[in-house]
Amino acid sequence: MTKLDVHQHLWSEALLGALSERRQLPFIRSEHGLTVLYLACEQPYVIDLASETPARRAALLERDEVDRALLCISSPLGIESLPREQSLPLLAAYHDGALALGEPFGVWGSLALDRADPADVDGVLDRGCVGLSLPAGALASVDALAQLHPVLARLEARGAPLLIHPGPGPRRELWRGRAAREGRLEDPLWWPALTGYVADMQAAWLAYLSVGTARHPHLRVIFSMLAGLAPLQADRLVSRGAPSPQADPRIFYETSSYGASTARLLQDAVGGGQVLYGSDRPVVDPSELDMPGELDWDPIADATQRAFNVPATALAR
Repeated sequence: MTKLDVHQHLWSEALLGALSERRQLPFIRSEHGLTVLYLACEQPYVIDLASETPARRAALLERDEVDRALLCISSPLGIESLPREQSLPLLAAYHDGALALGEPFGVWGSLALDRADPADVDGVLDRGCVGLSLPAGALASVDALAQLHPVLARLEARGAPLLIHPGPGPRRELWRGRAAREGRLEDPLWWPALTGYVADMQAAWLAYLSVGTARHPHLRVIFSMLAGLAPLQADRLVSRGAPSPQADPRIFYETSSYGASTARLLQDAVGGGQVLYGSDRPVVDPSELDMPGELDWDPIADATQRAFNVPATALAR
């Protein structure tokens, strides 16, 4: 059995350097011996560089008895949502740094939402990325989803999966308005993760099930953080006149920031074979939720093979 963590982040030197050179949000500054990230939507965040070494992160995988981890860009930074001329250099730094790490890490590709092009998908897949990650805000309405149909169609044609991660869509003026509402200094540090993140994931799930599954019948999609528990809203959907959502073998849900008991609740709603393991490390320490040891790995390993459409030996490479 191969155990895969489908959702981690790692601050590579290449990405840290690129963010340090910026004068507009997001950017990084060194202050009083600390490395501090500033971004538009949240309070400043201190990056623990000591815990970000590849050797340290590989050791944590071994401790968790997990074989491999897939790294993705942290979409709440808003890098994908910047004007294309600003986004591309940062994305290049992200891909260069992540892909240089090698095993036991794989990489989700990312693209600029401004004038997103199917060729962008080819570029990241041809570099060796396992699939594409997109911020939930870019998929959080039927109209937003329609803007990305060409990109999703190319991903579908290439047979690679999509990871949907919390983060803003391309309309920066809307995100700035929400940041003013959610990014106040008096708010707790966890405020965006329990409000905007959850809302965007639920909206992306609703939009994708409304029109995405029919438009892209062969695309395999992974919703991070159990889609903000959106599938548990099935009764409310029906009570408001929507059709009851059906279990879909192409739609998967990873566990980041939730424990095993919540994962089991979602399994009851979507089917036991649709849940994957994701940790969101280093943002979340999964051991605080007794993860991943409390999971039943047999159905998760089978679901992971189907999500990536590869045999177990390929996942373990």
